[in-house]
This record gives sequence, structure tokens and C-alpha cells, in this order.
Amino acid sequence: MLCLGLNHQSTPVAIREKFSVPKTRLAEAGAALRALPGVEECVLLSTCNRMEVYFWSDAPRESTAAILRHFSLHAPFPDALGSYFYIKEGTDALRHLCRVVSGLDSMVLGETEIFGQVKEAYSAALAAGLTGGRANRTFQHVFTIGKKVRSSTKITVGPTSVGAVAVQMAGNILGGLDGARVLMVGAGEVSRATAKALKSRGAESIFVANRSYDRALALAREIGGRVIRFSDWVGYLLQIDIVIVSTAASHYIVTPGLLHHVQEMRRERPLFLIDLSVPRNINPECSHIGGIHVFDIDTLHLLAAETRKNREKEIANCERMIDTWLFENAPELLGDAHHPDI
Repeated sequence: MLCLGLNHQSTPVAIREKFSVPKTRLAEAGAALRALPGVEECVLLSTCNRMEVYFWSDAPRESTAAILRHFSLHAPFPDALGSYFYIKEGTDALRHLCRVVSGLDSMVLGETEIFGQVKEAYSAALAAGLTGGRANRTFQHVFTIGKKVRSSTKITVGPTSVGAVAVQMAGNILGGLDGARVLMVGAGEVSRATAKALKSRGAESIFVANRSYDRALALAREIGGRVIRFSDWVGYLLQIDIVIVSTAASHYIVTPGLLHHVQEMRRERPLFLIDLSVPRNINPECSHIGGIHVFDIDTLHLLAAETRKNREKEIANCERMIDTWLFENAPELLGDAHHPDI
């Protein structure tokens, strides 16, 4: 068992977004990896904070090199590819997967979304025939320890999503969210979690725009917000204080050209843009416009560090649970050669 990947700790978002894979293409992209020499089973995981390949091979060096060559075709700096990617093997790979599903390797310690994202990635690989006995046993066992860690510790106390941290940051910027007017561009799971956090923090005027009007309408009804047509959201910027963008678009949908005219009409009144998308949907150059403040997903890392500090004491409890689980299960899943020395 091996894991090759990059995440928010090893790689900035400007590089991560080059390797991001939409949820709808996980099976297709995973199949391309499965077809590489030496790769016998694989599961591809891609979120806003990581892109990882969990794979099984009897020729680890050859298969790892093949995957890196495959990714180098999309790399902005192919020669520096090795400095971004990490590779873990055997017990280290299994421990890493346990930490990921438990929320210990997330930007927001204890985040809840990652468990579902790993399950979706595994389900996509299973349905596409990319997994076999080794991958299936491993993921099914790991989901069990992930649930146990979350339910038996306080690792999920406090903000547990990137969206919740974004809302906390927005509240800090504005000195509270009472009376703040917020525009949500996107109506996926991240937007849903963010909108709920906004509502719980006192935001009352929340507008929702999405390419699928029905999804935007459903989210707006759920939070007591107002739905607007996706084609109309730019016009609403004149009355908005905070824009939170989280869509599956592979390009910038908020650009300097779009905002220059808006800010002239707003008379440079502050506008805060929070980009939770990977690839990013807000051009970083927008921050050069007077009154415009742009925060991307890496900006949230500093605020998330405060949450991590508050939960530090729970990490040791979680790690002990994972180590005990590894001692009991690694021999069966990996073979005696990878029995952890604990």
C-alpha cells in the first residue's frame, strides 16, 4: 500500500489547483492512474486541501515513478514536482489514511467533511472497478477507526469546516455579522456548511446564486435566504458586504475587470471576497483594487491554526487510538513485513 499526494501543508493553493480533480471526474482520472505500469488497485482523493492517490503495487518504485510522470504532464514546474509530492508506504501510508479520515491531517483540525469526501472517493473507485480485495478491506477497516476517533474524543468540538472558519474570519473582519449582507456564489456542500455557519453567527441577509437555480433555491429556503439568478449576481455586489465563492468552475469567475466598475459605483466601500474554491474562482489580482479584500483557502490556514491550538490536547488521544488500531489491524491489511513497531 502506498500514498502519493500533496496537501495544504506541502503545497500552496496556486499549485494544488493545477492537480485538482472535480468529483464528477474521479472515476475517469482514477482509471487513467490504474492503467499505469505497476498500479494494481487505486483510489483517487481530491478536495480543496489535498490531492492523493492511494494505490497498491508489487513494484512500488516503478509505479510511483509512473504516477509522477503522469502528473508531470499537468505540472506548472515539472522539474520541481518531487518537492511538492510526498510518498508514504506500508504502515506509514495506512496511518496517514487513518489520520485523514479522522480529521487529524486537515487544515481545520477535526473537520467533518473529509470523512464523507473519502467515502465518495472510495465509492467512485469501487464503482469504476479500480479497487480489489486489498483496497476494499483497507478502506472498510479505516472508516471504522475514523468513526471511533470522532465519536470517542473531543476532536470535533468547535468550528469543524473550512466554511465555518471563513465565517469566523468574516465576523472578525466586520466586528460581527449582525446586519451584514452576504452573497453566496455556489450551492454545493461547502456552500451549504458555510451558509449554515453564517446563519448561526447572526447573518440575516444572505443571497444565494448558483448555475442550477433549483439547488440555489433549495439552499436559500433551508437558511431563510434569498435566491437570485446566476446571471444576475454581479449586479447585487453594489449592496453586498461579503462575497463567498465556492463553485466547481475551473476558471476565475471574479476578475479585476468585473470589479473595477462595481467599486467605482460603490465609491470604494470595502468589499470582502472569500474564495473557498480549488481551483480558485477569484483572481488574486482583484486585491489590487481599492477597497477590495481577497482571502483564499490558504489565508484561512492562519485562523485554522487557532482552532488547532485549542484542540491540541485531543490530538494525543486520537493518535493513541490510531496506533492501537494499527497494531491490531496492520498485519492483516499489509502483511507481517509492515507490522508497526509501537
